[in-house]
Amino acid sequence: MIRVVIADDQSLVRTGFHMILDETGDIAVAGEAADGLAALTVIARTEPDVVLMDVRMPGIDGIEATRRLRATAAADDPPHVIILTTFDLDEYVYDGLRAGAAGFLLKDTLAADLVSAVRTVAAGQNVAAPTVTGRLIRHFVGTAPRAPDTTALAVLTVRERDVLALIAQGMSNREIADALLLAEGTVKTHVSRILAKLQLRDRIHAVIFAHQHGIA
Repeated sequence: MIRVVIADDQSLVRTGFHMILDETGDIAVAGEAADGLAALTVIARTEPDVVLMDVRMPGIDGIEATRRLRATAAADDPPHVIILTTFDLDEYVYDGLRAGAAGFLLKDTLAADLVSAVRTVAAGQNVAAPTVTGRLIRHFVGTAPRAPDTTALAVLTVRERDVLALIAQGMSNREIADALLLAEGTVKTHVSRILAKLQLRDRIHAVIFAHQHGIA
């Protein structure tokens, strides 16, 4: 069972998300909070797997709450945070990424996409709305095509390069496994080794790295 905490200052939003997640059968809402400080208290008490964190909340906002959560619980496997916002603004995306968020979704996302995002993040992967991913790449990389940087990729095996290229295309582990005719567990192992060898924090950084080095 995936345990989730919902942090949002609007009670109707919390109620809506709660109802959507409760209908899944494999996701349970462990707690709710109306501001960032309360969210940290609820998270410490309930130890969820995933937190749905609104950006704009009274007192401590979602970005600062995420930053504090990652800083204080880093050694204890802190929950994965999905930043939720009504406003599709770059500053929220970049600040959330730096704070350690594992995903970014707009509040008007479809119910099925919200559920999928929770499951994906709980499995240790990252998620982002398509508009967010595209802007991240343009912001950190630019739009000019680049030739493959073989020096930077020398630490990877041929298979790991194949996997990295598919990560950069936004594929999930299951999709990569299907494309390369591998077991999903094997793909997870490749992804872990890629992140470790390239000293990358997560899949979002792997996407950026791939585009920076011309293999996407």
